[in-house]
Amino acid sequence: MATLLTAGALSTAMSPGALAADNPYERGPAPTTASIEAARGPYAVSQTTVSALSATGFGGGTIYYPTSTSDGTFGAVAVSPGYTGTQSSIAWLGPRLASQGFVVFTIDTLSTVDQPASRGRQLLAALDHLTQRSTVRGRIDSTRLGVMGHSMGGGGSLEAAKSRPSLQAAIPLTGWNTDKSWPEIQTPTLVVGADGDSIAPVASHSEPFYQSLPGTLDKAYLELNNADHFAPNSPNTTIAKYSVSWLKRFIDNDTRYEQFLCPLPRPSSTIEEYRGTCPHDS
Repeated sequence: MATLLTAGALSTAMSPGALAADNPYERGPAPTTASIEAARGPYAVSQTTVSALSATGFGGGTIYYPTSTSDGTFGAVAVSPGYTGTQSSIAWLGPRLASQGFVVFTIDTLSTVDQPASRGRQLLAALDHLTQRSTVRGRIDSTRLGVMGHSMGGGGSLEAAKSRPSLQAAIPLTGWNTDKSWPEIQTPTLVVGADGDSIAPVASHSEPFYQSLPGTLDKAYLELNNADHFAPNSPNTTIAKYSVSWLKRFIDNDTRYEQFLCPLPRPSSTIEEYRGTCPHDS
């Protein structure tokens, strides 16, 4: 780990576009396409369990966090499963994102059949637990927080961002919500849909979610190619690549990741469509 971090420090120092001196939140080595597509990032990861009995306002979960403390504090992300789902359905995102330099809380919900508004409140309760009560709260910068979620949890991530404008990033993954309009959101939001989604079709969910976000907002719409509603439930390089880039760019204000978001990614074997606002505000 020391070798990796030393190499990262060197590459950061030598990268002409790096702003390490200007941005105290940059974490890890300068990114490459290979590094953000990798199954694991540069940080070793540990995990701890939060039982439902010790959780207030949500159903418990698992916290994944960088083992090293030499880089200081990290931003944090809470992730909600979808309708009828448990944390196991989105567990792959825990170590994947944490190894890139985040504290990640994959949660269980109070009910597997609750609605997006409830999921949103539970995501916020989980973030409050992370920053105020968890055993890793000292590793977290409470001003750098984000939310993610699948399906009903994706709709919940929009609800959370609407309720707490101080959030730095939101990523609904094949999100579902009866509310299609989100002009109040002030949080940079990456909406991820799937072209073959028959449960939350992009035409009635992800696309109107994205279109309703303010035009002045840093926002993007990623539509997965040849994918269905359950694409976020198993390791997915495209989801991980752009989620890592979005979280790094907006939770850590790490402009080294701007290159993966702007200019806008082109359609490919894994991307049906990508829309967004570029360049992003600092």
